Amino acid sequence: MSNQQGNRFFFNVDWITILLYVALCTIGVVNIYASIYNGSTASEFNFSTSYGKQLIYVITGLILGFSILLLDAKFFSIFSPIVYGITMLLLVLVLVVGRKVGGNQAWIPLGSFRLQPSELAKFGTALLLARYIGTFSPKLRDVKSIFFAAVIIIIPLFLIMLQPDMGSGLVFLSFMFPLYREGLSGYFLLIFLGMIVLFIADFLVPIEILLPIVLAIGGLFIYQNRRKQKIMFSSIIVTVVAVLYLFTVKLAYEKLLEPHQKTRIEIMLGLKTDPKGAGYNVIQSKIAIGSGQLTGRGFLEGTQTKYGYVPEQSTDFIFSTIGEEWGFAGCFTVIALYIFMLLRVINLAERQRSTFSRVYGYCVASIIFFHVFINIGMTIGIIPVIGIPLPFISYGGSSLWSFTVLLFIFLKLDSNRMGFI
Repeated sequence: MSNQQGNRFFFNVDWITILLYVALCTIGVVNIYASIYNGSTASEFNFSTSYGKQLIYVITGLILGFSILLLDAKFFSIFSPIVYGITMLLLVLVLVVGRKVGGNQAWIPLGSFRLQPSELAKFGTALLLARYIGTFSPKLRDVKSIFFAAVIIIIPLFLIMLQPDMGSGLVFLSFMFPLYREGLSGYFLLIFLGMIVLFIADFLVPIEILLPIVLAIGGLFIYQNRRKQKIMFSSIIVTVVAVLYLFTVKLAYEKLLEPHQKTRIEIMLGLKTDPKGAGYNVIQSKIAIGSGQLTGRGFLEGTQTKYGYVPEQSTDFIFSTIGEEWGFAGCFTVIALYIFMLLRVINLAERQRSTFSRVYGYCVASIIFFHVFINIGMTIGIIPVIGIPLPFISYGGSSLWSFTVLLFIFLKLDSNRMGFI
């Protein structure tokens, strides 16, 4: 790299986002250490522990990230179909040779390390989706363009649900937001939200009451738009689909979800209480976060954390450690760092000259937002426990590296925005 190229590289890269990345990774290592500390943990640093391994993952992640920054920006657009294809092959391979952990066959054993292909599939899907929209400039208003975009998302979603890993699968729904930014009708987002509402209502309201309500709302839309044939026809289709959805929700619920996943949903909806079973994690997590109050109990002073009351505390429930030991101030700081990163990524995405880069940037922001919202929502009991990591903070090499690659690819695209068209 010449001096001129080196200077351009140094000034064009968004170092603010990199500093946010380093800050979150540092918070992760510190709190992973706290999550395994029990008062008798040896003070000597040990690479065989989870915090030691996480530090290795962070260091190698930084090496991986800066290696990405040295590549040609056009590499990611040109090779996006190959990257997507490789990640899909890994999703098929894990169904054959994968190791089953927690009821999900989602990991490929590689010695002492376990690779989770569903994490890699996120940036693979983001790249191909950005390539499709950037190359063909679909208006996302006709059935054909929506179909091709949906296929790119549905293939990995389907393969992940075969594991079955509902948590990782749900993250792929976040790709609706980049599509919305590129012209997808807002009706699709309303339909998506409506499906969530109907899913919840199907458990809380008897079908004898819920069905007439759905038919009445659908009939009202059809009547109001009776002179607008296109809108009226769409209203009829949505109403029919909604009615069919009501009758298939329970069937899909019984057939597709694992028993522990169904129990968690029922507990969240207040249909079941199981303080010593499936609801134990969330109860202990809420106790830990609540006990932190304003400034926390102090580093390594959290009793819920120190004595291991919260299961999976270094992975899915790492936020409870932050809440207990650092209190509201610590939780606020972490959430503020995420918000700052998300706003930063969106701002960078909007200044891109390339459609490919802009779409990919929105994919990055959407994936990170979905993970943060669901993970923190799990720990405070407003979302069912579906087991997805907190980006850059939760323990795990596959997770950290995939988020690192996801983010640093966009930082590379942004650093070359004046030359990538």
